Amino acid sequence: MKTIDDFDFKDKKALIRVDFNVPLNEDHEVTDATRIEAAKPTIVKILEDGGSAVLMSHLGRPKAQEAEFSLKHIISKVSEIIGVQVKFVENCVGPEAEAAANSLEAGEILLLENLRYHKEETAGDRAFAEKLSKLGDIYVNDAFGTAHRAHASTTIVAGFFPDKKCFGYLLAKEIESLDKVLNNNEKPVLAILGGAKVSSKITVIENVLDKVDDLIIGGGMAYTFIKAQGGKVGSSICEDDKQELALDILKKADEKGVNIHLPVDVVAADSFSEFANTKVEDIYEIPDGWQGLDAGPKSLENFKDVVLGSKTILWNGPLGVFEMKPFANGTIQLGNFIDEATQNGAFSLVGGGDSVAAVKQFGFDDKVSYVSTGGGAMLEMLEGKTLPGIAAIED
Repeated sequence: MKTIDDFDFKDKKALIRVDFNVPLNEDHEVTDATRIEAAKPTIVKILEDGGSAVLMSHLGRPKAQEAEFSLKHIISKVSEIIGVQVKFVENCVGPEAEAAANSLEAGEILLLENLRYHKEETAGDRAFAEKLSKLGDIYVNDAFGTAHRAHASTTIVAGFFPDKKCFGYLLAKEIESLDKVLNNNEKPVLAILGGAKVSSKITVIENVLDKVDDLIIGGGMAYTFIKAQGGKVGSSICEDDKQELALDILKKADEKGVNIHLPVDVVAADSFSEFANTKVEDIYEIPDGWQGLDAGPKSLENFKDVVLGSKTILWNGPLGVFEMKPFANGTIQLGNFIDEATQNGAFSLVGGGDSVAAVKQFGFDDKVSYVSTGGGAMLEMLEGKTLPGIAAIED
């Protein structure tokens, strides 16, 4: 795997694909700078070598060139985090961009305007990628969040740098961490899959069954498995058309010697509300009009034993509706168990939008081994797919 450590950037311009698709408030201020901070080590290494950096990213999903999606809104935040005043150019290709890139001196950073202001970016247009390639000497992909897209800046442009392309530190770490989970000899390996729907995780479940010793299924998708086995789930979220599939997954797991752990009790509520009446119920006997919104105490005791007995842990998806305080306990306790297992020497990887939001909200982000930055990209890797942005560097 070629990384930026394989290159000396002295007097070189690095064309870096970063993922600065960050949330902005109504005043166009950055409300979560995690992705900018994640790219910092790569940018700093290039500048310290005596090189310069040309940063390209998208922001949001512009239909035309709406001002709200301009990357100029993040210049001050990027400058503050990197510690260098960032220059900006109001296009990402063409004479203006080329002139700005050509005038860069060692130690300087140029941020290009939003790639998605050009529809050729998402179309993976080769001529557009060639224009981007004129802005640097070495191509660095450090955007894991978009590595599953065959866009011009993530995949096609790499072809114009046959011997001068590599992974940035962030993307290299993502690949390494996921590889550690999916191809690990540190057993037992545990995957914890939560979230609302079985349908969105089918291929992940099928792929990880060959890699794990234990699988905890929690969150909303657990009710499909319970109902498929004859349980009464009340008004809980349930995909009736996926019950056959759930039984098939249980059968496959059994054949492969994978232990599946489902909740045995739940915190049930009489409405989907923070102010609902709640009670703990056997997950197979949830009364009509009630719905399970979090894992119950017995389930958590069972899950604790499994987590603490594991050496490698993947966590993707919460155990309950953690956004509402009465139903956050399961997810918080799971975070505590993973924290303890990590302190005892386990390798723990958290990824996927909701899990990442939960670990940040409850302060677990520095208590696990690694927090993945790319939701969709991580899921596709867990499904066993080759990501085009990664393949383009490895070719």
